[in-house]
Amino acid sequence: MLIAVGSLVAMGATLGTVLGIASRYLAVEGNPLEAELLALLPGAQCGQCGFVGCGQAAAALARGEAPVTLCPPGGKAVAEKLSKKLGVKADLSEHEDKGPQFAFVQEDLCIGCLRCANECSTDAFVGAPKQVHTVIRENCHGCAKCFKVCPTEAIKMCAVPVTLGEWHWDKPGSHELH
Repeated sequence: MLIAVGSLVAMGATLGTVLGIASRYLAVEGNPLEAELLALLPGAQCGQCGFVGCGQAAAALARGEAPVTLCPPGGKAVAEKLSKKLGVKADLSEHEDKGPQFAFVQEDLCIGCLRCANECSTDAFVGAPKQVHTVIRENCHGCAKCFKVCPTEAIKMCAVPVTLGEWHWDKPGSHELH
């Protein structure tokens, strides 16, 4: 029995070492532009842009297969940053910037159908079948997918109030003085 255990440990150590060396020498480097574009995207992974996540959206942007206005949660600010990074002109005239939002459930209209909870990618909804649901505001990234599937229109999108907990200083140099 000790010989069997010893041989398994030796094989595991040998194969682990070989795989570690192979991963170092056979690694494929990714596109550095993709990583920079991914850092500019909000990282909500909501799928509103038509891609599964922000990683696929960044890859499509780097290849030039997607417009810089693809991210609804990012708004005008993200579209401007992406256009500046890629050196492309962006038509932002139709782009409406609503600011950060969150979903709010009107409890008197909620029937507990769970469509909103099934659609939410961040598990922001709390509730059970046939029970009233509510939203954990800190988890909601405002993608509005739940708003679109609610059959009773019990969900409304609200602007995140500016409180001491939500307010942030502007980055230096973000406002140009004229």
